[in-house]
Amino acid sequence: MDSTAHKKAPAIHLVTANDSPEFGHLTHALTHSSVVGLDAEWKPNRNSMTFPTVSLLQIACRLVDSDELPVFLLDLQMINLKEFYGLLSEMMVSDAVVKLGFGFKQDLVYLSSTFCERGCDPGFDRVEPYIDVAAICNGLQPKLSGRRLPKRNKSLATICKEVLGISLSKELQCSDWSQRPLTEEQKAYAAADARCLVEIFNVLLAQVVREGIPSHIQKKQSSSDGISGLKEIVELPDRYNMLLTNNFCEATSMVRFAVPGLQNGVDIVDNMESSNPCKDSYLLWIISKHGDKLMLRDTDRMPKGTRRKVKKPSSNSVWKEKDIESLDDLRGPTPWDPALGGDGQPKFLCDVMIEGLAKHLRCVGIDAAIPISKKPEARDLIAQAQKEKRVILTRDVKLLRHGYLISNQIYRIKKLLKNDQLLEVIEAFELKISEDQLMSRCTKCNGGFIQKPLTTEEAVEAAKGFQEVPKCLFNKNLEFWQCRDCRQLYWEGTQYHNAVQKFVDVCKLNE
Repeated sequence: MDSTAHKKAPAIHLVTANDSPEFGHLTHALTHSSVVGLDAEWKPNRNSMTFPTVSLLQIACRLVDSDELPVFLLDLQMINLKEFYGLLSEMMVSDAVVKLGFGFKQDLVYLSSTFCERGCDPGFDRVEPYIDVAAICNGLQPKLSGRRLPKRNKSLATICKEVLGISLSKELQCSDWSQRPLTEEQKAYAAADARCLVEIFNVLLAQVVREGIPSHIQKKQSSSDGISGLKEIVELPDRYNMLLTNNFCEATSMVRFAVPGLQNGVDIVDNMESSNPCKDSYLLWIISKHGDKLMLRDTDRMPKGTRRKVKKPSSNSVWKEKDIESLDDLRGPTPWDPALGGDGQPKFLCDVMIEGLAKHLRCVGIDAAIPISKKPEARDLIAQAQKEKRVILTRDVKLLRHGYLISNQIYRIKKLLKNDQLLEVIEAFELKISEDQLMSRCTKCNGGFIQKPLTTEEAVEAAKGFQEVPKCLFNKNLEFWQCRDCRQLYWEGTQYHNAVQKFVDVCKLNE
């Protein structure tokens, strides 16, 4: 780092009142600075429903008429924010002042919220021109074979160590910044955070001065009469005077906000035209290369706990929320209706929320599949149901919003218990259940059974490698049924008879 940066010990000014000498010094510095470093401190807040209140705003100023690098610590708990709001808001968007920060968007959100709470609506919605020192750090990386090294996310302390050769302690970052008075350690920490931003910028500026501006940028001309942005300003040196006039007027307006009784701002800005930072082509080149702007959206101004996720409706979403209840009773031809080319056999697709219902339906002989994927998207369920000509059974209200319901291929289960859900489906779809159908499908995979039963010897042979037939069944002369799909074996044992009796009772087949 250039040794001239340490010729004078940087001054730290604590601003606690609008009528104090320090506030007057701040007003002069902001209207005579080409570059400012911005940072803010607040008491940590764990409440996601509100933003933290900024207690301290740090502004480090690179003066155009002095080698000093003063740092101002604005005690936002003490000063009248309404009297300071105009000056600060003008500076935030002034082309005459480059604003430096490190991840400053969060600071800007909290700062805007704090000013709004104190009657300074609408707060701050943008900062430009703005340069993040992380971009500067990437710009200072050495080139290898004509290409820069990959960008890396670095902390401010790391950047200070690499660029300035100094250690920046972050121990006080989470201290209670709302306590007064501030300790000397807190003041020094806060000032260092803002000052280092400007010092890092000075290193980049020194490099640009040393290496010079690329010649093709200096010679490039434009046929347009208007100025579209900072980059065009750099490319058209003959328009500097136009920018000088505009920025001089902006700076004068800034002073009037801070000192309402001042006439035309002459007392403070009489020397500003001769020292306007926009005469510095190197500075303009840096702005064009690394400059950006911070913009706050409406959602940025809302604490996370108060945000509601709003998803755009699907292209096939045709139903409104108020219509969902009425859709529960919407009935029409089902996919298995012979009039539509179906085979007359009811077929359902139970989503992951009601897989237990699928097993109950299989126990009473109804074809009930489950999703192929363990975590299916809505479109996956719809595609599977369409392909297999099934009606989707679900408790997910969101699925009802799909236009798929128009074809009567989805039904919302309202009951909670599996037995009640089974009866609901039987009643809603007018299914005919008989005792002969019970336990006629594989409860494991929904497959059908091989029509010819197996003997014990055949069952033992068929079960080799994936299922063991209990030896106690060998002398009972039982018949075995095997699933056509998963090859699972079933027999009429105690569990079978208990299951049959259960579903006879549930479906009231004896009545």
